[in-house]
Amino acid sequence: MSKPFKFKEFTIHQDKTAMKVGTDGVLLGAWCSVDDYSDTILDIGSGTGVISLMIAQRSDAMTIDAVEVDENAYEQTVENFEKSEWGDRLYCYNATFNEFADEIAEEEETYDLIVSNPPFYTDDFETEDDARNKARFTSSLSFEELIRGVSKILSENGIFSVVVPFKEEESFINLTKEKKLFLNRICRVKGKVTSEIKRSLMEFSFIEKVIEEKSLVIEIERHKYTEDYINLTREFYLKM
Repeated sequence: MSKPFKFKEFTIHQDKTAMKVGTDGVLLGAWCSVDDYSDTILDIGSGTGVISLMIAQRSDAMTIDAVEVDENAYEQTVENFEKSEWGDRLYCYNATFNEFADEIAEEEETYDLIVSNPPFYTDDFETEDDARNKARFTSSLSFEELIRGVSKILSENGIFSVVVPFKEEESFINLTKEKKLFLNRICRVKGKVTSEIKRSLMEFSFIEKVIEEKSLVIEIERHKYTEDYINLTREFYLKM
């Protein structure tokens, strides 16, 4: 039984889903731009709903939708949304992203901000746990499908924020270019100063701009966090 994960302004129950609260989701939820836009927001592959809830805490957006294909994760997201103080602004759909994007495009609706902590490992091995595979392997949603769907339903001035493994950064950027999405902002994340770069937080739009590049180190040593990481996450983590 997984214990609930308590943040400063909300709690994430995670007993129903294979994907627990992790650093990637928290980084993306804290880092993505919510300032100027964001009347309508979409979280692709909500898992526990943590990114949507962080964005609800950070913004006044009236519509924050999430889409989640795994039924247990969908139920978990709905439960976490309903128990939060922003339940009236949060809504989750149980569907594949492809189906969802096609339907939204057909209705000619768009989102001002789309965020995704997508399935990662494109490597060939998969675990015995189907739910975890679905949540963590690109066979359930390839980067191509993700980007194709986003390009259909992102508003003209909208922003697409994503976190991917650093080794996938270049291929992901090349795929977005094919859909006329341009990299505007990137933050490369390391566990410690001496570690290799592990993740890339990236922000895209249909507007070509000078790319803003930054890096972030999470820890100085085990459980001792850098000032940058504390500043980024202090609104959320209880002990920051």
